[in-house]
Amino acid sequence: MTVVRVRGFKIFRDRHGQMRCYHRETGRKVDLRKAPLGSAEFFGECARIAAHAEAVREKAPQPGTLDALMASYFAEDHFLRLSDASKREYRMCAEVLEPIRDTPVSAIDTPLLAAIHDKLAKKHSWDKANRVRNFLIQVFKFCIPKGLISKNFAEDVIKKPRPKDAPEAYRTWAFEEVQTVLDAASPQLRAALATIFCTGQDPTDALEFRKDQVDDGVIWKGRNKTNVGAAIPISNVLISELARVPAHDAPTLLASSKGTPWTYDGFASAWQRLRTKLEQDGRVAPGLTPKGLRHTMATWLREAGQDEREISDLLAQDSKVMGLHYSKNAALARKNRKTMQVWEEEYERRAMKAKVSNPQKKLANPDERN
Repeated sequence: MTVVRVRGFKIFRDRHGQMRCYHRETGRKVDLRKAPLGSAEFFGECARIAAHAEAVREKAPQPGTLDALMASYFAEDHFLRLSDASKREYRMCAEVLEPIRDTPVSAIDTPLLAAIHDKLAKKHSWDKANRVRNFLIQVFKFCIPKGLISKNFAEDVIKKPRPKDAPEAYRTWAFEEVQTVLDAASPQLRAALATIFCTGQDPTDALEFRKDQVDDGVIWKGRNKTNVGAAIPISNVLISELARVPAHDAPTLLASSKGTPWTYDGFASAWQRLRTKLEQDGRVAPGLTPKGLRHTMATWLREAGQDEREISDLLAQDSKVMGLHYSKNAALARKNRKTMQVWEEEYERRAMKAKVSNPQKKLANPDERN
């Protein structure tokens, strides 16, 4: 077989035996179905991607423009300390604003941003329009003290309301869906999903749990998004799941099939492939997301009678009892152990309920979930 190499591109065969190709610098993929490896179309696509990357590198922001404001914010310590997920989100917002990046700062005001907000809602969605608005609020907030803009004009733009018929963003999972997904996942992906499910943490946080953050049956870690400290008891359910994890030398509790810490993109890609297959087979209802497992824990605890404070402490939503260094607070750990015990009892109740129902039932409708 002829070996094809293109400078700046990674060409490889994935674990399913499929050939893949992407640009190393930008991560942009070449669709080998439309441009077969080694064909004229393939080399043309590689050349186009490389040329675009070169143009982006050479195109510096012009002073006094929206582009310069965004570039200034991206160099801020505040941005650099955000989680990888938040960084991706803000970069996406900047890409959406690409057509108007040369807008002079002197022309920026609330009516202009409101018009842009309306246009984005029509072209994309109400949610994306609101996310771009929130991004601009952060950009202007950090540019005002530098004298780059006089006011945070984005704050007065009214957010788009969520449509009444919009599907739940991170819907809760049915117990049967949890079991179906875990049983169908690879050992590494199963461990990752089970950890999110059994801790109620954001996927980005759960993937980063380190072995040295575990002490006396508790995971001590702060949330990436808010820097709020967390004391997460390891339930018996999670102990059982982690016992199934293939041995690895990664410093994290979880590892990919390569034995290295999961990257979020790698996890998201593996999850997307699994979800698509299960949806196509009719084994799970549409709309499952890993973050929905966090909402699932909160929902179960609410249904079991736990109050908002108890749920917030376990999920590290807004507790301030631990600072940025996550100093260990024994009282919080004891309290969270009690809350986790309630969750385990709710897990057992739902497991028993699932045993007496038809295990072959296909969940084609989200309304059929618990």
